[in-house]
Amino acid sequence: MNEIEPISFRPYSKGRKPKNKNQAVPAPDQARSSILDRTRFDRRELNEILNVYGRMVAAGEWRDYAIDMLREQAVFSIFRNSSEFPLYRIIKNPKLARKQGIYSVVTPTGLILKRGHELRRVLAVLDKKLRLVEV
Repeated sequence: MNEIEPISFRPYSKGRKPKNKNQAVPAPDQARSSILDRTRFDRRELNEILNVYGRMVAAGEWRDYAIDMLREQAVFSIFRNSSEFPLYRIIKNPKLARKQGIYSVVTPTGLILKRGHELRRVLAVLDKKLRLVEV
């Protein structure tokens, strides 16, 4: 595996049965193709996101995260507590690659804090800078 290869999750195992009789288990080829059609973060992107996330967890500000891989976009949501709404969402939307930028950081109210083509620059808005405090 290399750094730009996406992390792939496997669909249903071959021996898995549906929980109820009305639920259909997709054929392995159909399930695999639907998972491969989704947008996702690659290893390099996840490494950069988790570096920022780790620093903020160590500082005691963030406690939980969630990753959603949708057809149009991939979302990394950051939570203060697991039962709350996300404090920030880091969104990867490939359709905006030639326009505003593929990455964006969004607040719970929908305000876009930063948008751009480079993930490191977009994540810089989440890093707290040290400031000199005068007494």
